[in-house]
Amino acid sequence: MADSKADFCSFSDRQQVVTTKLSLDWDINFSERKINGSVQVAVRTLGNDVAKLVLDTKDLTIFSVCDEVTGEKLDFHLAEPDKALGTSLSIKLPSSAQTKGAECTIRITYETSPSALALQWLKPSQTAGKNHPYLFSQCQAIHARSMIPCQDTPGVKAPYEAKVTVPVDLVALMSAERLGDELCPSDSSKKTFLFKQSVPIPSYLIAIVVGLLESRTIGPRSKVWSEKENVDEGAYEFAETEEMLSIAEELMGPYVWGQYDLLILPPSFPYGGMENPCLTFVTATLLAGDRSLANVVAHEITHSWTGNLVTNCSWEHFWLNEGFTVFVERKIAARMHGEKQRHFEAIGGWKDLQNGVERFGVTHGYTNLIPSLKGVNPDDAFSAVPYEKGSTLLFYLETLVGCKDEFEEFLRSYIQKFKHQSITTQDFKDYLLSYFQDKQSVFDDVDWDAWFFQPGMPPIKPSYDTSLSSGCLDLCQRWCHSSSTDLHSFSSEDLKLLTSKQVVETLSLLLLEPPLSLQHIESMKDCYKLGASGNAEIKFRWYRLCIRAEYQPIIPQALDFAVKWGRLKFARILFGDLFKFGVARDQAIARFHQHKADMHPITAAMVEKDLLEGQQSSV
Repeated sequence: MADSKADFCSFSDRQQVVTTKLSLDWDINFSERKINGSVQVAVRTLGNDVAKLVLDTKDLTIFSVCDEVTGEKLDFHLAEPDKALGTSLSIKLPSSAQTKGAECTIRITYETSPSALALQWLKPSQTAGKNHPYLFSQCQAIHARSMIPCQDTPGVKAPYEAKVTVPVDLVALMSAERLGDELCPSDSSKKTFLFKQSVPIPSYLIAIVVGLLESRTIGPRSKVWSEKENVDEGAYEFAETEEMLSIAEELMGPYVWGQYDLLILPPSFPYGGMENPCLTFVTATLLAGDRSLANVVAHEITHSWTGNLVTNCSWEHFWLNEGFTVFVERKIAARMHGEKQRHFEAIGGWKDLQNGVERFGVTHGYTNLIPSLKGVNPDDAFSAVPYEKGSTLLFYLETLVGCKDEFEEFLRSYIQKFKHQSITTQDFKDYLLSYFQDKQSVFDDVDWDAWFFQPGMPPIKPSYDTSLSSGCLDLCQRWCHSSSTDLHSFSSEDLKLLTSKQVVETLSLLLLEPPLSLQHIESMKDCYKLGASGNAEIKFRWYRLCIRAEYQPIIPQALDFAVKWGRLKFARILFGDLFKFGVARDQAIARFHQHKADMHPITAAMVEKDLLEGQQSSV
């Protein structure tokens, strides 16, 4: 197997110069939708006769570059922009820093673009409170370069500190320890917040939010932050956070980040959650009212070890973050709700993987566990594959070992071995085989190349306990095989004994079957009232089921949902489904362009790309 540490998403040559610390000094300018300020980049030279430092940037305006200690101005050059990767910034190193082991600190004064992909600037009207603007960042995978000139690769980790100046009425938070705030001495209309992240992290985990925020304490080391309109709702929804954290520590070792807070973002946040250290960002679509979607919090908590502490060296090895995290997230579910729940969620994950593979095509390279991303923006390859194919591999390996306790001991040892490092799949495989050297024979039949480099579904499907999914399958099959004269046999009682997750599973199973008839859809609508559910995952699948059946009355509701919740998973798939639904195509295109400016830049770019490709393929 290839053991490449190449990161095709960075211009930085980290083999020659490596970042050792970042210091940010920012002024948040809402009127111009820019961050103005500077970054001090502390670096260490790893070889001799190294003349330059190369950083990643995208749409940044660089005003000056100097040696922080001497004040000497340093020559710099911005290359021609690359559409996917941005613009490399080459800086001539001071002569004293060009030998092996030498260190220096370079200050770069710059400003971001109003269209920076890492940043979304919300008008007051786009917030819950309607009176103040709001800013949040999303740097994964390669968008930190549009916020900071940096080595924007998961292969480089560094601590950071920050001074952030904002309007006096607002609160700033970052993926770091909060050190307090003070009035700006030169401008009484502003306030400066101080932050420090002592644990080295990759650039994609640097995060900021500025808004009219409040917090509620939900545990001895946790708060939930949000606008006041839903902060209490969040405190209820995420009340199990400390229990999840404690279980995660049992599975993986001590939590090293100090505080674990949650931030509920406005509806345009593009992901279910983002594991920013000390401050997990979560979508407001998790506020189901019954804690049924809190497994996303377990997922983000797990990232504190798998991803943030042990990190993939490049985005080609992304499964080392997400596959491990899904695997452990479900172990937390097993501790809280029983082993059957773990298997039930894995069965659902297998279907998500099937959908992800189907979207790209079974022979597409992006369905490899280790895809080739040379010259590719990792956002283009984003799917369920690294999450579910990776988790399935680990589940399979655990069954080969034959003892969950033994495999969990390996998991703790793996975290301890590679903490604070960025690693390859080869590192993982070598350590696994070394750790279980007395059981080497159990891995003899593992087709590693097929798992890592073969597109499509995994070569092996583990045997899962179906106790919690059998009722879902039975109900699915009843609908699939019922005639129009049988529809009277369905009623709201069908769902009374099912959990919210089992309802989601039933709808997911139906989405794998041939489309239902319009009569069936009408009957299901009247029986179950799924469109009125407070659970976004249920609504999402219900809308998809209706669209597949070409049920025209659902079009306005599906479009409203797709633009209200800018979560990429929802918006991208629903817009894609509606585009394929002939009578909805023009409405989908028009609604997208009407709301594009209000969407997160990542979501808007992905949906626009899909619609453009769809238009080209339909010509």
